Amino acid sequence: MPDERRYQEDEVAEIFEAASAPGISRTGAPSQEGMTLTELQAIGREVGIAPERIAEAAAALVRSQPAPPRRTELGMPVTAGHVTDLPRMPTDREWALVVADLRETFGARGKESSDGETRQWSNSNLHAFVEPTRTGGYRLRLGSLKGDASALNMIGAFGIVTGAIVGVALTVKGGLVTALPGMLALGGIGASAIVANAVRLPRWARLREQQMKDVAERTRVLLGPGTGA
Repeated sequence: MPDERRYQEDEVAEIFEAASAPGISRTGAPSQEGMTLTELQAIGREVGIAPERIAEAAAALVRSQPAPPRRTELGMPVTAGHVTDLPRMPTDREWALVVADLRETFGARGKESSDGETRQWSNSNLHAFVEPTRTGGYRLRLGSLKGDASALNMIGAFGIVTGAIVGVALTVKGGLVTALPGMLALGGIGASAIVANAVRLPRWARLREQQMKDVAERTRVLLGPGTGA
């Protein structure tokens, strides 16, 4: 079917390697367009490999996407994301189920739209895309930005820097002792803002990434190993 993912030569080799049949990809060399799961399973049958083992190896392959790098500020994560390959494009009903899962998982209504082969759901700084890949398949890309992280970091930095400037200026004028409580207050506010982010942002990023992984896994299970209605 047109929406079924096609695996390229290196992926075919990896699938047969995982199915304990190294070298099979040389026997059934993929075309330039790649090979579908059905075609891989047909080759597997010829050499005595059960279709289920080929499907499991392909499923393990599509799960193994590297995590997108986190964006950081002052060494603290301000973004979270997850990317996973999909066996095919979801149908309208399947996409509606994915959107329902996103709304339930993140407690947000959001808005969804479609444009050609791309489907999108977004809620402020949180988004999910189903989009085509260069290898002829599809992927689910989820991401989120912690909107208030930069503001709190700026407040923290402003408080610390302002306190230091005031301290230097008053030291030159000989009024450091008088201004010390105000300096400590500004510096304390700034430091507290930075510390608050240092505590909450890693925890937020871990939670969001785990939620995204869970949604991605449920989406993969919903779409099955590689074919759909």
